[in-house]
Amino acid sequence: MSKILVTGATGNVGRHVVSQLAEAGLDVRALARDPGRAALPVETVRGDLTAPETLEPALRDVESVFLLWPSFTADGADETITAIAGHARRVVLLSATGADQPGNHYHEVERLVRRSGLGWTFLRPSGFAVNTLGWADQVRQGVVRWPYGRAARSLIHEKDIAAVAAHVLTSAGHNGAAYVLTGPERLTQAEQVRVIGEVVGREVRWEEQSTEQARELLTALWGAPEFVESALRAWESFVAGPEVVTDTVERLLGRPALTFRQWAADHAGAFS
Repeated sequence: MSKILVTGATGNVGRHVVSQLAEAGLDVRALARDPGRAALPVETVRGDLTAPETLEPALRDVESVFLLWPSFTADGADETITAIAGHARRVVLLSATGADQPGNHYHEVERLVRRSGLGWTFLRPSGFAVNTLGWADQVRQGVVRWPYGRAARSLIHEKDIAAVAAHVLTSAGHNGAAYVLTGPERLTQAEQVRVIGEVVGREVRWEEQSTEQARELLTALWGAPEFVESALRAWESFVAGPEVVTDTVERLLGRPALTFRQWAADHAGAFS
């Protein structure tokens, strides 16, 4: 099989994609801004997706690309996707649920990929379970203050996203598919906190935070007001209309998706 380039290779999902492909004995190259610090078990090449002129060495002899666009906007994505299309034949794009609706950068990046001439598969995961690591300091203090405790999410383990990506990159029949990937169950945000506490052996309670307080905090953390507003609207919507649950992970991998409790056990040390 021809070479596979993994972008976002040092991130929560990309690192697992690299390791799973490498363990299968496949020809993998990783893209990193600082290869010396990446500590990956495969050839790692310097490059930056937001600077397409740096991508030539990474794309040489590559047939397939796992693409994770690194920005909250689609600015510059056209040039980068054009550079990829000049070398590769197919791309597996890590997108998001809601990308089929205009008005977000995921939708725009998907649009650019569709018109690039590349064969494509879109992975549209629900919320990442790993994002709850943002509660770690509060969990250690015994109280998590956050908005929309009744928002019901179908959070997915990053290992499942990576496993689906590896499967799609190495098997036929996925061209033109847009897969919605979720965990196997819904839990409210308050229930997620309870599960984390049970796994680490500590009682942790939920304290509802006002939207105004959350907006100020998240804007300071993320520095992207439009993305903050999008997140707050999504959490609010999951109170009245819980996040969808699909069986896509099980259909593609032949095993059930990992539960949030399994994710919490895998990351218990981060909350202790």
